[in-house]
Amino acid sequence: MLNIKEIQEILPHRYPFLLIDKIESLEPGIKAVGYKNVTFNEYFFQGHFPEEPVMPGVLIIEALAQVGAVAMLSLEEFKGKIGYFTGIDRAKFRKKVFPGDTLRLEVEIIKRKGPVGIGKAIAYVDDKKAAEAELSFIVQ
Repeated sequence: MLNIKEIQEILPHRYPFLLIDKIESLEPGIKAVGYKNVTFNEYFFQGHFPEEPVMPGVLIIEALAQVGAVAMLSLEEFKGKIGYFTGIDRAKFRKKVFPGDTLRLEVEIIKRKGPVGIGKAIAYVDDKKAAEAELSFIVQ
């Protein structure tokens, strides 16, 4: 398991844009499972939406991408580098995410050639899919 400090040694992201709290399991270059505890204090709930605070779907996708980046940037050849989006395909949002929810973020690297690849990403709340997508990336 990786804590926030260990995640920050791998990822360049920092508050308020680091959207994962811990990594539960990691197979470098293959798969990672992480968690985001969604609290009412998140900056985006001030405006999205004050009457019904819902985590923006694009931030769920970003949280998934960060977990995928941990999987890739944990490889020795990519230490100190940054993962960039090159595409988001087949994104589906299936469940609203509210303050108090815990997102389980699973990313499996399904295709890779050198620094370019695709990750299959699924976010869950209470074992129900909240979002899913195929995330394309390049590490530079």
